[in-house]
Amino acid sequence: MLDSKMAKILSQGQFLVSGEIGPPKHADPAGIKKHAAMLKEYVDAMNLTDNQTAIVRLSSIAAGVHVLQAGGEPIIQMTARDRNRIALQSDLLGAYSLGMRNVLCLSGDHQSFGNHPTAKNVHDVDSIQLIRIVKDLRDEKKFACGEELKGQEPRFFIGAAANPFADPFEFRVLRLEKKINAGADFIQTQCIFDMERFERFMALVRERGLHQRAKIIAGVMPLKSARAARYMQQSVAGMIVPDEIVQRMEKAADPKAEGVAICVEQIKHLQTIEGVAGVHIMAVMWEDIIPTIVQDAGLHPRPQIE
Repeated sequence: MLDSKMAKILSQGQFLVSGEIGPPKHADPAGIKKHAAMLKEYVDAMNLTDNQTAIVRLSSIAAGVHVLQAGGEPIIQMTARDRNRIALQSDLLGAYSLGMRNVLCLSGDHQSFGNHPTAKNVHDVDSIQLIRIVKDLRDEKKFACGEELKGQEPRFFIGAAANPFADPFEFRVLRLEKKINAGADFIQTQCIFDMERFERFMALVRERGLHQRAKIIAGVMPLKSARAARYMQQSVAGMIVPDEIVQRMEKAADPKAEGVAICVEQIKHLQTIEGVAGVHIMAVMWEDIIPTIVQDAGLHPRPQIE
């Protein structure tokens, strides 16, 4: 058994709730500590992003230490964009030694999106190869070069990301299967607004039995405004926001309250879909709303694991 609260909750068949904290663009951890203390009773684990959108931020691993100290369960993100296989494995060993037990393996946003657009990316390995590296360190006790790891291996609960909405649609499930074959234990999806398309995706997942091999955690995002909904619909690649949701936000007297209501409806719907093992709430720059969403969705209190 892995020493991961997240893994234990999922193995018991409990519906998992995770949240997300974006580390700051400075060295003060006060915000992370505040959010971790606030969320620890409402989510089972907290994602710490790894220089998301290729913008320099406090490291995911350091952020994870602050979450642990606040009593939370961190999920560190690790991208292949910024490190070669030597640095990746070194950071994995270091993270485990500091108490990290969950890792989400990602390719990483291209550096042209961030605040250092002329930086060189690395991509020595891709996200699928990174998953395999973590699995081999854990299960085979060997480094990527094949050398034996003598001593404590990093026993991570291994995660990967999936976008059910990018084209070509059928390829999404094949790519998901590759990640599970490489060793992913859990999958966090891109935020879902189009439930009909996601149900089609999950039907394909069930056809291949992938939901029985990895835990599928569905991503949701509360909208703050009609403008945000329209922007995501028109300008965010790989995102599908139905007109119905945009129109609801536009007509709402209180857009934030409507955004929360929509998110709660989505969570309740996701709970009815076979193969969905939990939800991941991505309240970008709005972490304070997560407790309200969890309570309104009837998912509080969270299960206790010894």
